[in-house]
Amino acid sequence: MSKSPLLIRPTATTGLVHDVTPASAGWRHVGFALHKLPAGEVAGGDSGEQELCLVLVSGKARIAVDGQDFGEIGERMSPFEGAPHAVYVPKGSQWVADATTDLELAVCAAPGGGDYKAHVIAPGRHPRITRGKGANVRHVYNIMPENDGAAHSLLVVEVITPQGNTSSYPPHKHDQDDLPLESELEETYYHRLNPPQGFAFQRVYTDDRILDEAMAVEDGDVTLVPRGYHPVATTAGYDLYYLNVMAGPKRVWKFHNAAEHEWLLK
Repeated sequence: MSKSPLLIRPTATTGLVHDVTPASAGWRHVGFALHKLPAGEVAGGDSGEQELCLVLVSGKARIAVDGQDFGEIGERMSPFEGAPHAVYVPKGSQWVADATTDLELAVCAAPGGGDYKAHVIAPGRHPRITRGKGANVRHVYNIMPENDGAAHSLLVVEVITPQGNTSSYPPHKHDQDDLPLESELEETYYHRLNPPQGFAFQRVYTDDRILDEAMAVEDGDVTLVPRGYHPVATTAGYDLYYLNVMAGPKRVWKFHNAAEHEWLLK
């Protein structure tokens, strides 16, 4: 069986290991890149017409934007060890990240605009939220939520799903520009497993099943959600981390639950 077109494996073990662009994904808004650097290595670039959120998935780095040195940031050595540090980079800006330890740096991208300034997003700026009950529990770290007024189009969030639990569940979607009921947002998932030899499952499907992809997700994979419902399930013994990037015509997150599964919320 061939690999799903929505499942992207890492292309390397160091350096630039993921590079999802709107062109490569076949959509208009979301980009996602991931750099894995040993201490002393450097990543950087020009944001161009995009705004960026640099998320330190693990490790520490000295980060500067347009010559403004934010110093060394980061504290966790694993994405399973608490809240992240991040840096917002506005459109038309040069950024540099100098790894001071082994570093896993995510570059979340979406169309830029407005008069937003580069700034550090410190852990605790948005408190951890626990959602769900029973075997549907997950822990959420909002990095750039819709209510923070800190960006033109980017929405960025981390989620930890304990072993054996479901997440992004009951199934929901956000692929229609039908506010206030639903917003149109593309989305990427960057997955990590603890321990790393584990796996999880993700399904992306529409009501008419014209799109219906089921994927076995391994440590370091990226999944694309161009439209449709997109639940995730972990397996026994393995906690799941994922980093979501969302963007669309409006910076609003309004989702629609699959009607046949809404009873799970009662």
